[in-house]
Amino acid sequence: MTVLYNLVGNTGDRMEKTSESMETNDLILKKGELSDWRDMYERVWSRPECARYMSWSLTTSEEDARERMKRTVAFQSCHHTFTVYEKAGGRAIGYAGAEMTGPDTAEECGICLGPEYMRKGYGRQIMNALMDRMQSRFGAKEFVYCSHEENTASIALARSLGFRESAREERIDERTGGRYIMIRFCKELGPSRIME
Repeated sequence: MTVLYNLVGNTGDRMEKTSESMETNDLILKKGELSDWRDMYERVWSRPECARYMSWSLTTSEEDARERMKRTVAFQSCHHTFTVYEKAGGRAIGYAGAEMTGPDTAEECGICLGPEYMRKGYGRQIMNALMDRMQSRFGAKEFVYCSHEENTASIALARSLGFRESAREERIDERTGGRYIMIRFCKELGPSRIME
């Protein structure tokens, strides 16, 4: 995997490194653009199977998709979240992100791909890119990943990447009022795989 870096901003005597994009074998993770609204609407936001384990509701019109993309671009501009693009066609096919939640701990803050892009190994590529980014840029020593108990594909991904279950918590789905179990997984991060 290759992660692309840009040098920006002088913080004292050193240049701070920030990644504007990440590249894996099959994907590019970068900040979304307003023109991505149609891809995201058709491939992700209007698809019930995408929203099933997420906290958002479906987008049901092109007008709403345009507005949602505006909010997404604004959010991504100040968070470590990205639109996911398939290299082969440049189409936006999902989103992913992670944030520091403690001095040494990073946590994924949502990963979602359109159904046609699942079961292709993309989740593994995204997770590795996010872990590398949080470790190399912020010094994360632990990465946290959460999954609905019923999301067997997500749980299998966590376990295949060496995550261990650390907690279970009952939650309420704000959309439906139903109860569900959220499983928290943790992984200690080894030496960085990023080439400086």
